[in-house]
Amino acid sequence: MTIFPGDIKTSQLHAYLLGSVAPRPICFASTIDSEGNSNLSPFSFFNVFGSKPPILIFSPARRVRDNTIKHTLENVYETNEVVINIVNYNIVQQMNLSSCEYPKGTDEFTKAGFTPIKSDIVKPFRVKESPVQLECKVMQVIETGKEGGAANLIICEVVCMHINDDVLNENGQIDPNKIDLVARMGADFYCRASGSALFEVAKPNTNLGIGVDALPGHIRNSRILTGNNLGMLGNSTVVPVVAELLQDTRFTEILKTYTHDADARKTALHQYAKELLDGGHIDTAWQVLLA
Repeated sequence: MTIFPGDIKTSQLHAYLLGSVAPRPICFASTIDSEGNSNLSPFSFFNVFGSKPPILIFSPARRVRDNTIKHTLENVYETNEVVINIVNYNIVQQMNLSSCEYPKGTDEFTKAGFTPIKSDIVKPFRVKESPVQLECKVMQVIETGKEGGAANLIICEVVCMHINDDVLNENGQIDPNKIDLVARMGADFYCRASGSALFEVAKPNTNLGIGVDALPGHIRNSRILTGNNLGMLGNSTVVPVVAELLQDTRFTEILKTYTHDADARKTALHQYAKELLDGGHIDTAWQVLLA
């Protein structure tokens, strides 16, 4: 499928974009209007864009169906302040309830059953139940268009950050399993970023990786190894020196079984190496592949 944006309805394009660009973190934005009325609403067009100064950007896009703007955007224009509350699994259903389009002046804190707590610097209240709350001053609003679906980029500077101690590990860092974040997918789908959904990918070495193009041909062109497997090997700084693997029972068994069948031996060794790489045992996988 190939799509040119002008060839389909905005609502269709919107659905394809949200289904493709995901998961998206959720900005649970607390604002206040010039008369002191609170508003609380979630937005998944959101991310962090810098740390000095600390910058967050979210976008209450113009409604596709009727081209109206949201109360959050109106409040930001009036007061230039917002609290961005982070959403985890414990509050996802209440957060969803707050997204109802209640009439202006309705307090979503009350409707959704959240506890408002006073901020240290800005006027909007924080959500007590949120694991992280970021008080922000609005630096700029960039309107990208005037039609339904157009973005309104609200560029915010974090002036105070509150973190619930319960989500920290022993080193004082945020533990992904303890914070138990959720993110927005397409349609009505969300994802939960904890437990078996989490995996680690080591950052590239300070020294340059050799790259997939530098892998020996029988490894680079393997029918067994995946692109992820090749990427792990290509992140090595050198092709290792061949070492003995006589103490590896699986390795020696493969050599014994396929003594007279080179192709079958290569397939078995590559399959074993793939299992090692999938388990994070890169050094051993190299030795199996170089045997």
